[in-house]
Amino acid sequence: MLRVRCLRGGSRGAEAAHYIGSRLRGVFTGWVQRTFQSTQAATASQNTCAANDKATSPVPKDCLVCSYNEWDPLEEVIVGRAENACVPPFSVEVKANTYEKYWGFYQKFGGQSFPKDHLKKAIAEIEEMCNILKGEGVIVKRPDPIDWSVKYKTPDFESTGMYAAMPRDILLVVGNEIIEAPMAWRARFFEYRAYRRLIKDYFNSGAKWTTAPKPTMADELYDQSYPIHSVEDRHKLAAQGKFVTTEFEPCFDAADFIRAGRDIFVQRSQVTNYMGIEWMRRHLAPDYRVHIISFKDPNPMHIDATFNIIGPGLVLSNPDRPCHQIELFKKAGWTVIQPPVPLIPDGISTIKVNIRHANSLGGGFHCWTCDIRRRGTLQSYLD
Repeated sequence: MLRVRCLRGGSRGAEAAHYIGSRLRGVFTGWVQRTFQSTQAATASQNTCAANDKATSPVPKDCLVCSYNEWDPLEEVIVGRAENACVPPFSVEVKANTYEKYWGFYQKFGGQSFPKDHLKKAIAEIEEMCNILKGEGVIVKRPDPIDWSVKYKTPDFESTGMYAAMPRDILLVVGNEIIEAPMAWRARFFEYRAYRRLIKDYFNSGAKWTTAPKPTMADELYDQSYPIHSVEDRHKLAAQGKFVTTEFEPCFDAADFIRAGRDIFVQRSQVTNYMGIEWMRRHLAPDYRVHIISFKDPNPMHIDATFNIIGPGLVLSNPDRPCHQIELFKKAGWTVIQPPVPLIPDGISTIKVNIRHANSLGGGFHCWTCDIRRRGTLQSYLD
C-alpha cells in the first residue's frame, strides 16, 4: 500500500545535530527552538485542515473510477495489448500452470517474441473488440506498449517480460480504488509499468491507488520440487491444498477475485496464496467481506474461468469444476446455472467477437479487460 511518511534521522543524524549544536551553542539552539515551534504550528494547522477536509461521500463526485460488481452497465474499461508479447521463460511457476504437451514450446521459445504473424492477427482482433465496445458507448483505455524482450535482474532472479495483454490479472477495482496485484510469475514482475500512466490519470481524478506488497519472487516463494506429471496428480495436490506457490510472502492475481458488492469471492490457486488473500481481507475490511471458495479443479488459476457472477443472485458455474461451497449461494436464494458448453442461458444478450488468436495468448474477453467504471452503487447481495 502506498503511504507517505515523514522521515526522521537515526543515530548518525543525532550525532551530527549534537556536533553542530556544540559548535554554535546558543545561536543555533535558539534557531532550532524557533524552527521547531514553527514546525509544530504548521503541523497542527495541517492536521486541522486534514480533519476538516475529509470526503463527504465514498466516491468523489468527479472520480472516473467506480465499480462494485461484474454486471452493472459498463461505462469505461481498460483493454490490454498484444504488442511485443513474449513467451515467458520456462520457470517452475510457468510449468505448474501449463500442461505437459506445451512444455516443449516454452522450453524452446521462452524469452522470445510470439510469432509475428500470430501477434498481428491477435492485435487486429483486439482492435476490433475495442471498436465494438466504443460502438456500445464504452470509453476504452489502453496500456502503453513496452518492449517485453528486455532481460532484467533482481537480487533474487532474472527474467524477461511477457505482455500487457491481461489487465484483469494485475488490476482490481473495488469501488473507487484501483489495486495493483502482486502477481506470482517472474515474467510479469514489471508488468505494472504499462499501466502506470493510466493509473496516475485515474488517481488525479480522485481514485484511490493501492499497490499490494511487491513480492521478491525469491526461490522460497515456489515449491521447487512441486510434482507435476498428470492431471490426476494435480487433482490430488489441489485437494490437499498444495500448490506451486508457498506462503513465503503474499502473492495474488487480481483475476482470482470476483466482486459482488460488499462480498468478494476468491480462490487459493497456483498464483494466489493465503497470505495474499489475508492481506486483501484486512485491507478491504470492514466495508467488504472476502470469502474463500474452492473447486474440483486440477490446476486452479483465475476464478472467472470456473465461476462467474453475472447478475444479482445469478451464478454461472462450470459443471466440470463444481464449487465446494455452492450451498452458500443456494441458501442465500441465488440461482446457480450450470450450462452445457457452449450454450448461453436465456436472458443474457451477447455480442459476438472473434478473438481466436488473442485467446491463444492466455485469456478470453474477461481477461483482456478491466472494468474501470460501471453504472451502479454498492450493495449487499448475500444478506
